[in-house]
Amino acid sequence: MTSAVSASALDSFFRTILDIEGFDSADASMNGLQADNDGSEIKKIVFAVDANLESIKRCAAAGGGMLFVHHGLFWGKPLALRGPHRSRLKALLDHNIALYAVHLPLDKDPKLGNNAALAELLGIEDPRPFGLYHGRKIGYKGRLKKSLTLDEAARAVSFMGRPPLGLYPFGAEQNKSCAVISGGGAREAVQAAEEGADLYVTGEMSHAVYHEALEARLNIIAGGHYSTEVWGVRRVMEECAARFNIDVEFIDVPTGL
Repeated sequence: MTSAVSASALDSFFRTILDIEGFDSADASMNGLQADNDGSEIKKIVFAVDANLESIKRCAAAGGGMLFVHHGLFWGKPLALRGPHRSRLKALLDHNIALYAVHLPLDKDPKLGNNAALAELLGIEDPRPFGLYHGRKIGYKGRLKKSLTLDEAARAVSFMGRPPLGLYPFGAEQNKSCAVISGGGAREAVQAAEEGADLYVTGEMSHAVYHEALEARLNIIAGGHYSTEVWGVRRVMEECAARFNIDVEFIDVPTGL
């Protein structure tokens, strides 16, 4: 028989496995319990990358009592309860779903994070912190266990075989070192080049850094913001299932971006 857990107990658990408080000054996201339920115990947790209306509706249809996401509904400023924001909150309240969001702490975490997962998929040996962002290093870098071509590296980090947004073969054919930052880390490509990486893996590319990377002979994989950030929520999902023996499900709502 599976367990049922309160939202407050899950909040305490997430705060023990993720450094949520440590990013209070660096992260505009309201990390933690963004919307509570009525106090009922939760029998199933649904995991998704984004707190959009489709994810919330699919969580309700699956019988989820909590939706755990990487991108929540609150980003450092108050929002009026109108339009899509109202619709999303109304759906959460109508279905008594608690919403839990973890942004940068889930990118950074050395065990459960998006970037740790990408480093492992690529075979980075002894990954070291990389990518200064608001005073914190949120990515990882290091030597690769075996050299990879750009295509091989892209396949290694592909989620469900989906193609990357873009491949930028600006450097050597064989990559021996790599730096990673999931999601919107295009500007940190400059840091990767300065620190001597052969390859930089992130979610999105930027026009502003295109020629910087080209002239530095830095290979880049833009794997997609969504596709590079499925890994952390899935690792937390596995951790919850093991800790609480609770029903869990990952909802895939790709944007193609």
